[in-house]
Amino acid sequence: MAARFNRLALTGAGLAAVLTAGAIAVANGGSSAATPAGVKISVADSYIPLPAGGDGMAAGYLTVRNTGSAADTLVRVSSPGAGSITMHRSTDSTMQEVDSLPVPAHGSLELARGGTHLMIMGWQKPPAVGDQLEVDLTFAKGGTITVQVPVKPLTYRPGS
Repeated sequence: MAARFNRLALTGAGLAAVLTAGAIAVANGGSSAATPAGVKISVADSYIPLPAGGDGMAAGYLTVRNTGSAADTLVRVSSPGAGSITMHRSTDSTMQEVDSLPVPAHGSLELARGGTHLMIMGWQKPPAVGDQLEVDLTFAKGGTITVQVPVKPLTYRPGS
Protein backbone atom coordinates (compact mmCIF):
# COMPACT_ATOMS: atom_id res chain seq x y z
CA MET A 1 0.00 0.00 0.00
CA ALA A 2 2.83 2.37 0.85
CA ALA A 3 4.52 1.59 -2.50
CA ARG A 4 1.29 2.38 -4.38
CA PHE A 5 0.91 5.67 -2.46
CA ASN A 6 4.53 6.63 -3.28
CA ARG A 7 3.98 5.82 -6.96
CA LEU A 8 0.83 7.98 -7.05
CA ALA A 9 2.59 10.79 -5.21
CA LEU A 10 5.53 10.71 -7.65
CA THR A 11 3.18 10.63 -10.65
CA GLY A 12 1.25 13.61 -9.27
CA ALA A 13 4.44 15.55 -8.59
CA GLY A 14 5.69 14.85 -12.12
CA LEU A 15 2.41 15.99 -13.64
CA ALA A 16 2.48 19.17 -11.53
CA ALA A 17 6.02 19.93 -12.75
CA VAL A 18 5.01 19.49 -16.41
CA LEU A 19 1.94 21.70 -15.99
CA THR A 20 3.98 24.37 -14.20
CA ALA A 21 6.58 24.41 -17.00
CA GLY A 22 3.80 24.72 -19.58
CA ALA A 23 2.18 27.57 -17.67
CA ILE A 24 5.51 29.43 -17.51
CA ALA A 25 6.03 28.99 -21.29
CA VAL A 26 2.53 30.34 -22.01
CA ALA A 27 3.01 33.30 -19.65
CA ASN A 28 6.25 34.17 -21.46
CA GLY A 29 4.51 34.02 -24.85
CA GLY A 30 6.18 30.74 -25.61
CA SER A 31 8.91 32.59 -27.52
CA SER A 32 11.79 30.74 -25.94
CA ALA A 33 10.27 27.37 -26.81
CA ALA A 34 9.39 28.33 -30.40
CA THR A 35 12.70 30.03 -31.22
CA PRO A 36 15.68 27.74 -31.77
CA ALA A 37 19.05 28.58 -30.29
CA GLY A 38 20.94 30.97 -32.51
CA VAL A 39 17.97 32.85 -34.03
CA LYS A 40 17.30 36.32 -32.58
CA ILE A 41 14.93 38.27 -34.82
CA SER A 42 13.80 41.88 -34.38
CA VAL A 43 12.11 44.41 -36.67
CA ALA A 44 12.93 48.11 -37.01
CA ASP A 45 12.23 51.13 -39.22
CA SER A 46 8.86 49.90 -40.50
CA TYR A 47 6.57 52.19 -42.49
CA ILE A 48 3.97 52.30 -45.25
CA PRO A 49 3.87 55.37 -47.51
CA LEU A 50 0.30 56.60 -47.93
CA PRO A 51 -0.97 55.15 -51.22
CA ALA A 52 -1.25 57.80 -53.94
CA GLY A 53 -4.12 56.15 -55.81
CA GLY A 54 -7.50 55.01 -54.63
CA ASP A 55 -6.90 51.37 -55.58
CA GLY A 56 -6.00 50.34 -52.03
CA MET A 57 -2.57 49.00 -53.00
CA ALA A 58 0.42 50.10 -50.93
CA ALA A 59 4.04 49.15 -50.39
CA GLY A 60 5.53 48.32 -46.99
CA TYR A 61 9.13 48.68 -45.87
CA LEU A 62 11.05 47.50 -42.81
CA THR A 63 14.32 46.03 -41.62
CA VAL A 64 14.51 42.53 -40.12
CA ARG A 65 17.58 42.07 -37.95
CA ASN A 66 18.98 38.71 -36.88
CA THR A 67 21.60 39.09 -34.15
CA GLY A 68 21.76 35.33 -33.70
CA SER A 69 24.26 32.83 -35.03
CA ALA A 70 21.75 30.92 -37.22
CA ALA A 71 20.15 32.12 -40.46
CA ASP A 72 16.36 32.24 -40.83
CA THR A 73 13.86 32.81 -43.63
CA LEU A 74 10.79 35.08 -43.83
CA VAL A 75 8.16 32.70 -45.23
CA ARG A 76 4.82 34.48 -44.78
CA VAL A 77 3.41 37.95 -44.21
CA SER A 78 -0.22 38.62 -43.29
CA SER A 79 -2.45 41.18 -41.60
CA PRO A 80 -5.94 41.18 -40.12
CA GLY A 81 -6.32 44.70 -41.61
CA ALA A 82 -5.58 43.75 -45.22
CA GLY A 83 -6.83 41.17 -47.68
CA SER A 84 -3.33 40.07 -48.62
CA ILE A 85 0.33 40.96 -48.23
CA THR A 86 2.90 39.53 -50.61
CA MET A 87 6.68 39.79 -50.75
CA HIS A 88 8.28 41.26 -53.89
CA ARG A 89 11.76 41.83 -55.28
CA SER A 90 12.31 44.70 -57.73
CA THR A 91 15.04 44.99 -60.30
CA ASP A 92 15.71 47.80 -62.78
CA SER A 93 12.79 46.82 -64.98
CA THR A 94 10.62 44.24 -63.20
CA MET A 95 8.87 43.42 -59.97
CA GLN A 96 8.64 39.73 -59.04
CA GLU A 97 6.66 38.07 -56.25
CA VAL A 98 8.78 35.76 -54.10
CA ASP A 99 7.76 32.97 -51.70
CA SER A 100 10.42 33.69 -49.07
CA LEU A 101 13.28 36.01 -48.16
CA PRO A 102 16.51 35.00 -46.39
CA VAL A 103 17.59 36.62 -43.10
CA PRO A 104 21.30 35.90 -42.61
CA ALA A 105 22.89 35.15 -39.25
CA HIS A 106 24.44 38.29 -37.74
CA GLY A 107 22.80 40.25 -40.53
CA SER A 108 19.64 41.88 -41.78
CA LEU A 109 17.00 41.81 -44.47
CA GLU A 110 16.16 45.29 -45.76
CA LEU A 111 12.84 45.94 -47.41
CA ALA A 112 13.32 49.37 -48.99
CA ARG A 113 12.16 51.55 -51.89
CA GLY A 114 13.44 50.30 -55.22
CA GLY A 115 14.23 46.83 -53.90
CA THR A 116 12.62 44.12 -51.82
CA HIS A 117 9.29 45.23 -50.36
CA LEU A 118 5.82 44.18 -49.24
CA MET A 119 2.72 44.70 -51.39
CA ILE A 120 -0.37 45.35 -49.28
CA MET A 121 -3.78 44.90 -50.92
CA GLY A 122 -7.40 44.89 -49.83
CA TRP A 123 -7.27 47.24 -46.84
CA GLN A 124 -10.18 46.80 -44.42
CA LYS A 125 -10.51 50.61 -44.32
CA PRO A 126 -8.78 53.29 -46.40
CA PRO A 127 -5.41 54.13 -44.82
CA ALA A 128 -4.63 57.61 -43.51
CA VAL A 129 -1.39 59.17 -42.29
CA GLY A 130 -0.94 58.21 -38.64
CA ASP A 131 -2.82 54.90 -38.91
CA GLN A 132 -1.03 51.68 -38.03
CA LEU A 133 -1.40 48.35 -39.79
CA GLU A 134 -0.82 45.20 -37.77
CA VAL A 135 1.52 42.96 -39.77
CA ASP A 136 2.41 39.38 -38.83
CA LEU A 137 5.84 38.23 -40.07
CA THR A 138 6.30 34.46 -39.98
CA PHE A 139 9.80 32.98 -40.02
CA ALA A 140 10.79 29.38 -40.76
CA LYS A 141 12.65 29.02 -37.44
CA GLY A 142 11.81 32.11 -35.39
CA GLY A 143 8.03 31.85 -35.36
CA THR A 144 5.72 34.85 -35.88
CA ILE A 145 6.44 38.44 -34.90
CA THR A 146 3.63 41.02 -34.89
CA VAL A 147 4.59 44.57 -35.84
CA GLN A 148 2.52 47.76 -35.84
CA VAL A 149 3.54 49.50 -39.08
CA PRO A 150 2.73 53.23 -39.26
CA VAL A 151 1.29 54.90 -42.37
CA LYS A 152 3.52 57.85 -43.30
CA PRO A 153 3.18 60.62 -45.92
CA LEU A 154 3.86 59.46 -49.49
CA THR A 155 7.15 61.42 -49.57
CA TYR A 156 8.44 60.06 -46.24
CA ARG A 157 12.02 58.84 -46.21
CA PRO A 158 13.50 57.18 -43.08
CA GLY A 159 16.02 59.38 -41.32
CA SER A 160 14.64 62.57 -42.88
